[in-house]
Amino acid sequence: MPPVSYHEGGFPPRDLDWSTLIPFIGPASAAVARYDGILTAIPNPALLLSPLSTQEAVLSSRIEGTQATMGEVLEFEAGQAPATPDRRDDIYEVLNYRRAMHAATESLATLPLSGRVIREAHAVLLEGVRGQNKAPGEFRRTPVGIGPPGCTEDQCSFLPISAEKLPDAFGRWEQYLHSDQPDRLVQLAILHVEFEALHPFMDGNGRLGRMLIPLFLWQTGLIRQPMFYISAYFEERRDEYYDKLLAVSRDGDWSGWCRFFLQAVQAQAEDNLAKATAILELYGEMRRRIAELTRSQYAMNALDWIFSQPIFASNHFIERTGIPKPTARRFLAVLREGGVIRTLVSASGRRAPVFAFPALLNIAEGRDVF
Repeated sequence: MPPVSYHEGGFPPRDLDWSTLIPFIGPASAAVARYDGILTAIPNPALLLSPLSTQEAVLSSRIEGTQATMGEVLEFEAGQAPATPDRRDDIYEVLNYRRAMHAATESLATLPLSGRVIREAHAVLLEGVRGQNKAPGEFRRTPVGIGPPGCTEDQCSFLPISAEKLPDAFGRWEQYLHSDQPDRLVQLAILHVEFEALHPFMDGNGRLGRMLIPLFLWQTGLIRQPMFYISAYFEERRDEYYDKLLAVSRDGDWSGWCRFFLQAVQAQAEDNLAKATAILELYGEMRRRIAELTRSQYAMNALDWIFSQPIFASNHFIERTGIPKPTARRFLAVLREGGVIRTLVSASGRRAPVFAFPALLNIAEGRDVF
């Protein structure tokens, strides 16, 4: 079967079937609004939701073929060596995803969402990882094909827009990004699929395209923090996700893609709400419990540390929490004996023990894994 080619002249779509989209728009919008409500109730969302941000980076990268888990990423940050060189490379890609998201968020404090912000985030995304030789931060100047590694043009499943037409096409994408449209979520669905179809970079397009989703929601005021985690839905339905993206160019099925996207937004807004609520409740419970266990003015230092670093080495806790070292050592013993943390890796020689905060990790994973 010949590859599907980019839909020349088909963007933006002129004939969306709004009658089939309207039943999905209301529930998705309402779910996003409910999730935004919990964001306003969380005192420090960047800290409390950091495990969800890491999990989003893990899952978005996994769609592209990485295998690292959230636990492995956090263990690496705690000083544990990865099991294999390939897994180490996977972990670096996940960490770069988080760094790129942070860089884009900082840029959007003073700049609009634009090609400049996207290129800067792309440069961070590929810095020092497997795609570092594929023009980080620069639009591609050569043709590419989407398909199995090493495939020829005839063996590819999709051929994005040609490199010489890319600058003008991306300009149209930016124009649509900043235009007023009947519905923001449908606009976002179209922006996402068009970004993936343009495939503006040599590598990293899928991850960057998913990163754009929370950034757009935030910049347009649909959520008050750039924290929306959608990749779980796409990762669980990877084949359908790719097929719906492809169907836009293959069949002109923009409306089918938009329905799929709206369902993803609704499902993930509900999941995000449930997890964020559970984290906020856990924070309140742990605030009381750690205060009772430690009976110290430094209880909040310990509380915020284990929420920001739910897997950590003991020496990092002792050196970085701002708690006096003798007190910090006592805290670790008290929290372990009280069942708040548990030993993940025992001390060995000069290697410090590694602890985990299972209650938070299980919420982020959506199942009991620790």
